[in-house]
Amino acid sequence: MSHTIKHKSKLVGRVRRIKGQLEAVERALESEIGCADVLMLVASVRGAINGLTAELLEDHIRHHVVDPSREKDPEKAQGAADLIDVVRTYLK
Repeated sequence: MSHTIKHKSKLVGRVRRIKGQLEAVERALESEIGCADVLMLVASVRGAINGLTAELLEDHIRHHVVDPSREKDPEKAQGAADLIDVVRTYLK
């Protein structure tokens, strides 16, 4: 995935933040805080993972399937743009 190399530092930064969030969940469980607080931490991890997944999927679509901004066929360009929008919406 050559396009991930171009954004490597940004992606690695996101992964490190997610790692920090997971470590916070572990600390919360070790210190036996309330389940509602643990669930909130887990929800934030899930949101961060979904954001990373959406970014990777969008890049994959643009670089390996169809880049809507470069596609000459308007139907294919619209289809790719729609797919990217669906991915973003689904992973919110």
